[in-house]
Amino acid sequence: ALAAARAASSKLAEDIVILEVSPLLAITDYFVICSGHNERQVQSIVEEVERQLLPLGVKPYRQEGEHQHRWVLVDYLDFVLHVFHAEEREYYELERLWRDAGRIDFDDAREVAGDSA
Repeated sequence: ALAAARAASSKLAEDIVILEVSPLLAITDYFVICSGHNERQVQSIVEEVERQLLPLGVKPYRQEGEHQHRWVLVDYLDFVLHVFHAEEREYYELERLWRDAGRIDFDDAREVAGDSA
């Protein structure tokens, strides 16, 4: 999850948040949520995350939303990447829906790089 956040950051993704959902959800441990300003940037973020994770042996299990690039969900099993167009992120408010999850702001996550995230 941390490597995905770093990869998204390298493509200037905004408002990167890691939510620890494992206590609330049995199918994954973390949500990595970020935003792009337009469809092209959303696509670029998704592609960069995949490009940087493949050498680490981390491959996506499933992907949705890649045709419209407004909200792309990439399931990596241990974590799920959500890349939103800024307007969609504001509308769906995923962080509000999962407000009971532990929240790791990405700036804080850089300091705890040894964490299991």
